[in-house]
Amino acid sequence: MLPGLAYFLLFHYGALVGNVIAFKEYVPFDGLWGSPWVGLGNFQRMFEDAAFWDSVVNTVWIAVLQLVFYFPVPLALALLLHSLTWSTVRRFVQSVAYLPHFISWVIVVALFQQVLGDTGLLNSSLDGMGLHTVDIIGDPDAFKPLVVAQVIWKDAGWGTIIFLAALAQVDEQQYEAAAIDGAGPWRRFWHVTLPAIRPVIVLLLIMRLGDILSVGFEQMLLQRDAVGPEAAEIIDTFVYYQGIVGGDYGFAAAAGLFKGVIGALLVYAANKVAHRLGEQGVYK
Repeated sequence: MLPGLAYFLLFHYGALVGNVIAFKEYVPFDGLWGSPWVGLGNFQRMFEDAAFWDSVVNTVWIAVLQLVFYFPVPLALALLLHSLTWSTVRRFVQSVAYLPHFISWVIVVALFQQVLGDTGLLNSSLDGMGLHTVDIIGDPDAFKPLVVAQVIWKDAGWGTIIFLAALAQVDEQQYEAAAIDGAGPWRRFWHVTLPAIRPVIVLLLIMRLGDILSVGFEQMLLQRDAVGPEAAEIIDTFVYYQGIVGGDYGFAAAAGLFKGVIGALLVYAANKVAHRLGEQGVYK
């Protein structure tokens, strides 16, 4: 465990010290402690910046769409895979479903552009049939559903791993007893499967809420220019362009710290709700 523990201590907990620049007018040449303090000045600028609030709105919209449409997909796929009795077919489908997770976002975005772009496969087929073409990749109105579809295609298979592990722990005799009592597939799912994997669902949902404002930096950055910042600017890309590109490190750190605090509060609140519902949650 030591290498993994050292990684988190160094790159996650140790890096928290850098949040101090959110309260400074950070100048790299003056260093972390030599830069002048500005107190809450960066946060005041941030809250008065219309571009920041646009990025927050885009982030929240994409996060909600991912939560509603992506989160149930790995569970549904895991249930379908678990129902397969032929182990060879199940392993093959699992392997095929896992593969997109290991493809970089650069390749994924390129594939979608080749299929749905202005000169992609879809428009070439429509043009060949004399029909009206559509540039889905460059359409700001279609951007948010598009990025959710990309996440589903890329990570739904990988997300089934924990659900399949939970389903493997369900006692098969419970299914047999329920079937003998006349329970159909839906009632077996509702009264046997769901109660058995509910703690895992709650745990993953809480963890997802904590990371809900992280909706894919690379994915958005690669497609931002195609649809414009009005549709694709999220908090992470806002931080990147303000800090790394613009050199306003303190202002960018304030936006990043804002995102982290909101995520921590969501985890705390969701965990409290889980306790009230009788679930263990992330921590007691």
